Amino acid sequence: MRAMVQTGFGGADVLRLADLPVPTPGPADVLVRVAACGLNQLDVLQRRGVVRLPGLELPHVAGMDVAGVVEAAGADSPVPVGARVLLDPSVPCGACPLCHEGRGGHCPNLRIIGATVDGGLAEYVVAPASAAHLVPDAVDLVDAACLPTPWATAFHAVVTVGRLRAGETLLVHAAAGSVGLAAVQIAQRVGARVIATVGSPEKAAALTKVGVEHVAADPDGVAGLVAEVTDGRGVDVVLEYLGPATWTASMAALRIGGRLVFLGNTTGDQVSFSLSDAFHRGLELLGAGGYVPSDMAAALQLFADGGTALVAGTFPLADTGVAQDLLCERSTVGRVLVVP
Repeated sequence: MRAMVQTGFGGADVLRLADLPVPTPGPADVLVRVAACGLNQLDVLQRRGVVRLPGLELPHVAGMDVAGVVEAAGADSPVPVGARVLLDPSVPCGACPLCHEGRGGHCPNLRIIGATVDGGLAEYVVAPASAAHLVPDAVDLVDAACLPTPWATAFHAVVTVGRLRAGETLLVHAAAGSVGLAAVQIAQRVGARVIATVGSPEKAAALTKVGVEHVAADPDGVAGLVAEVTDGRGVDVVLEYLGPATWTASMAALRIGGRLVFLGNTTGDQVSFSLSDAFHRGLELLGAGGYVPSDMAAALQLFADGGTALVAGTFPLADTGVAQDLLCERSTVGRVLVVP
């Protein structure tokens, strides 16, 4: 099979297109013929050597967000040959205390398809059958490759941790990113109202494509927009993954008893805020942590209910380096996909 192999750490020149043996599935595995693979920032960070997750070994095949068709299945696999699936890249051990507590996202033995084991930048990939989620017939497989990491992460943060409910209001900063686009659509499908901030008019236009009515293209204008939309009450939930750049605005936007869910530190790792303001207003500060398989399954069902996959670009396997460079520009809206 053809695969894009990372042979070292650095620029796109450490990638080479190679002919590898088709992997053999174990008794509880599936062999998936890849229809499309969504790129993630972690692919590039590991290629550059900025991040090296425990277990990463070279040569390595990246690619975390995979959708395709089951070509072969082990004797113990409940997923049949011919099934259309997307793969959950996070594979907990299932045996440690954290897994037994339902916290598989924090499993110390966690394997990540495309990050610690070979992934989907190839014609075929092997994965545990437990990681394979059936894709509804109404969902295109290429669109499905846009889902796994962003949609499961967003569902876990907004619904599982943030407890967003119908009739509530969610504020999402940098909402034109992959997680942000997933979060706003998930909120819509649970019956919540969405306020979004973005960094440019072009990104604001992308939000209108997925039905977001209240968008601030200037982050400095978010306070006025929140006051207008909520009649001065404040939002119920804020999804915060930028850190210092938006933290103060996020705290100020919350209603009495509001919930701030945080899961990133894009603009820095340290923030400050008034303890008395937080406890007097009864605010909840909730670290999202890692998603679990039930989040992935629920997110997939919500996407099947009219979700929109925004694609910034689709590239052949041979142009993986070009695709990764496009991802690094951070000017795109939607996922960058590789189609083997």
